[in-house]
Amino acid sequence: MSGLSKKTRLLSLAFLFLAGSALAAPDEETLGKWQGYPVCTAFDGAQLAQRCLVGLLSNWDQLATTHKVARGETVAPLKRAPIEPGIPYKHRDTAVPGVDDFLSRHRNTGLLILSGDTILYERYQYDRKPEQRFHSFSMAKTVVAMLVGIALQEGKIGSIDDLAEKYVPALHGTPYGMTSLRHLLTMSSGMRFVEEYSGADDVARLSLKTYGKKGAGGADTVSEFRLREAPAGTRFKYVSADTQVLGLALRAAVGMPLADYLSRKVWQPMGAEADATWHLDPGGNELGFSGINATLRDWGRLGLLLANDGAMNGRQIVPAEWVRAMTTAEAPYLQVGVATKFNGYGYQTWLIGHPRGGGDPKRYFALLGVRGQGVFVDPETKTVVVHTAVHATQRDLASRAEQFSLFYGVLNFIKQTS
Repeated sequence: MSGLSKKTRLLSLAFLFLAGSALAAPDEETLGKWQGYPVCTAFDGAQLAQRCLVGLLSNWDQLATTHKVARGETVAPLKRAPIEPGIPYKHRDTAVPGVDDFLSRHRNTGLLILSGDTILYERYQYDRKPEQRFHSFSMAKTVVAMLVGIALQEGKIGSIDDLAEKYVPALHGTPYGMTSLRHLLTMSSGMRFVEEYSGADDVARLSLKTYGKKGAGGADTVSEFRLREAPAGTRFKYVSADTQVLGLALRAAVGMPLADYLSRKVWQPMGAEADATWHLDPGGNELGFSGINATLRDWGRLGLLLANDGAMNGRQIVPAEWVRAMTTAEAPYLQVGVATKFNGYGYQTWLIGHPRGGGDPKRYFALLGVRGQGVFVDPETKTVVVHTAVHATQRDLASRAEQFSLFYGVLNFIKQTS
């Protein structure tokens, strides 16, 4: 759906009378409005200070070492709906009047809703601007998987059943070295790794060696993780170190910085409107598990690329069969409702279940990052919903749940009005 139908426009006008005016964003003073949303890294105990979240997550490059992901000369245009349609939805059996109400209760720095190449909503809160690049956290994992598919097609990776040590000799003989790329892609390494965001768990140690620049970078960032507690390929467990190893293998396979590979193979051909950046470890390697910074609209274009099975602007950018593999559970333990209570897992990509629970035949999927980052995708209707956010904790489950409800509400609206 590249534009709004007559019926959609009429319904939109009706809903606008019900939606009311936009309300202020929540927790503005807590988040540093009184200081102009400072770009800072102050900590309250083990947690980043709340007043630093808005400024830091939208100005990451000011305080971090990054590589540029260069845009190309041609920008893929996005149309804009003549009016913002009213999009009511239900959350926990409660009717929600629409997007304004959602934003008034959630710490979104940005919200973008696309129907095909048409922008239905583009909103920024906390004085953020369209030109600012928003930090991805684990949304970057899906980008790494996209690049693995391209490298496989180009013959730079022989097979996803190759062991990681084939590409990263420094891991030779270690459990991670003896883990296949396939099992890294599906978070099925079986490695012991605690990711609870307590400030004293394994993901904290991984973050210290990458974001915190402690150590030599590269293979040293995963050197502490050496115990396999389950056979590889037998269970799903979310382990950011799996993607860190996958990124190291990809970097070695393509023989160039991942930022350059992303620029040449995806960012430029998909028509990004702005440069992105990618955070580096102490050895100058892009983080595999995190660290891409991009504008809200370019996150939307990336979602559209995936919605179109890797094609954009009349060009197949990511192999279509690879995108389908990324967004399909290849083993029973990866299926929706089995991998986790509500979701499944593909190749570094979350598979989304039905809002009422259980499996769903539709191929909905999402890129998700802590503190509320998300790109939700429906390939059938070409719907993409992008959230950039500053949730108070890494895992704000209540706010995340309502993001899902909004996504399903958008889908219902588009299906009913197209």
